[in-house]
Amino acid sequence: MVAEGLGAIYLGNRQCCFRVWAPAVRNVQVHMVYPEDKLVALHREPGGYHQADVSGVAPGSLYFYRLDGGKERPDPASRFQPKGVHGPSQVVDASFEWEDSCWFGLPLRGYIVYELHVGTFTPEGSFDAVVSRLDELTELGVTAVELMPVAQFPGERNWGYDGVYPFAVQNSYGTPEALKRLVNACHRRGLAVMLDVVYNHLGPEGNYLADFGPYFTQRYRTPWGQAVNFDGPDSDEVRRFFIENALYWVTEYHFDALRLDAVHAILDQSPQPFLAELADAVRQRAEQLNRRVYIIAESAANEARLVQRREIGGYGLDGVWNDDFHHCLHVLLTGERAGYYEDYGGLQQLVKAFREGFVYSGQYSRYRRRRHGSSTRAVPAERFVVSAQNHDQVGNRMGGERLGQLVSFEALKLAAGLVFLSPYVPLIFMGEEYGEVAPFQYFVSHSDSDLVATVSRGRREEFAAFGWPGEPPDPQDEATYHRSRLDRGLRDEARHRCLLEFYKELIRLRKTAAVLACLSKDCLDVWADESSGVLVVRRWLGGDRVCAVFHFGKKQASVGLPFPAGRWQKLMDSADERWLGPGSAVPSLLTSDGGVRMMLPEQAFAVFAGKEED
Repeated sequence: MVAEGLGAIYLGNRQCCFRVWAPAVRNVQVHMVYPEDKLVALHREPGGYHQADVSGVAPGSLYFYRLDGGKERPDPASRFQPKGVHGPSQVVDASFEWEDSCWFGLPLRGYIVYELHVGTFTPEGSFDAVVSRLDELTELGVTAVELMPVAQFPGERNWGYDGVYPFAVQNSYGTPEALKRLVNACHRRGLAVMLDVVYNHLGPEGNYLADFGPYFTQRYRTPWGQAVNFDGPDSDEVRRFFIENALYWVTEYHFDALRLDAVHAILDQSPQPFLAELADAVRQRAEQLNRRVYIIAESAANEARLVQRREIGGYGLDGVWNDDFHHCLHVLLTGERAGYYEDYGGLQQLVKAFREGFVYSGQYSRYRRRRHGSSTRAVPAERFVVSAQNHDQVGNRMGGERLGQLVSFEALKLAAGLVFLSPYVPLIFMGEEYGEVAPFQYFVSHSDSDLVATVSRGRREEFAAFGWPGEPPDPQDEATYHRSRLDRGLRDEARHRCLLEFYKELIRLRKTAAVLACLSKDCLDVWADESSGVLVVRRWLGGDRVCAVFHFGKKQASVGLPFPAGRWQKLMDSADERWLGPGSAVPSLLTSDGGVRMMLPEQAFAVFAGKEED
């Protein structure tokens, strides 16, 4: 295995080292196509690598690799593809004047994540345009910005999960330097930056890795195409390629966390799993850099082993998206029971989500027609990322409707309260904070008409289980992309402005109340009554107590509640007229001897702080 450094590594003084793993190829040449045309042979090294230091190469130079004197392909580890996935790769000078030498990252328990798609977050759809909006995010109170994938994909419009050059920055978003400016600007404002990376597959268009070597395997198949070869012959170097990619984003771009897309589709039967090896490598690099760096997985498998410690057989990842929390909340608010939502619907499931993390921890799943998941009872709370909306759950609806198009204004506030008053890491999907009404629909810009037809057919088949009427929007139609852009003008309208202030207050409360800022399942108790639609969450830290009451009922109701003995001061009430609610009869100050009766407004919550009596 060679030392770190794949691709074109600019050494300065018009010197560049080219290194590529191509065991399927006997001879590799660098074909420089700009600013001059020349061919330079690479030396074949042990392990299938080809390498040479080439003089007369400056940043901005364009090149292909010529394989066995025939076909020419871009660099699998290209740093930039200025002319798209089929064009030449560009030599990039990695130097940058960073201003974050005193930035060491944030503790994961302090993350309040804001997920955004660079192309639709602003009208310009660029890295620099995101920088111009960062002050809005700091005013909101979030502490971490998560970018959906920015690796080079075909065309100019894509969610990012069709990327084919994992090291290259998407050319329609800006240059590598522009992405570094964005990360630098975030750190200057005290914001951590997460990057969504895709290691379970590569997109279909512009994917030339198989011409170089066995990057893929026929033993498995993912829903999106060929599976990556993580456990077959020559898989050591394939694993190295992706681990080096993770280290590249962490080291060269100063990212604070990587979100691994759909790790259940990383198919690996090896005794030393790729994910564990990846986590070890990133943790070691973080120690060398003296920075906090995290690996957070998305998985549909409810696999506790992902976030369990290495010494007890876990993979050692730092966190995992908890879809169960979202699904419980979504069904309780919308009543939808189609597709995978058929497994959810009861308040007791939400109780379990609060207490443990995963709801399905080995129980039978009707949707999957088998037992599903493993227990997370012993997994720390800060390992879970929860949300009421995210790109998957919005964008994978046929119409891409946000929660605000499905439920009432009061229900939106209730959903936010449940997320931010939970003991988990909260995530906001861009625009959620002010009730964005634009959908987030699936869009692509492939150049192959047959591929476009395949994508459209796949979307229709994906929605079959939900029984939604009509036809999904055309992913290839540019109008689908434009419909998905945020409309920031909504922030000035009364209801949207109120919701934005509501989010700010919730985040402020979460940060300033030590009980809420402490992410612990041990200092938490949850009670629910299905008949009245009420959930009571009690949390404590030392002598401080917080108690929150959530009412899912769609009518005002008088409900008797178990409430810890003591005097309690109301901190926030979603039904207050301040938040454009119907008004609340919940008292600002109450005294409990172990139980209280409250008149609860429809779909509302109130949170109290107090000193609990012995």
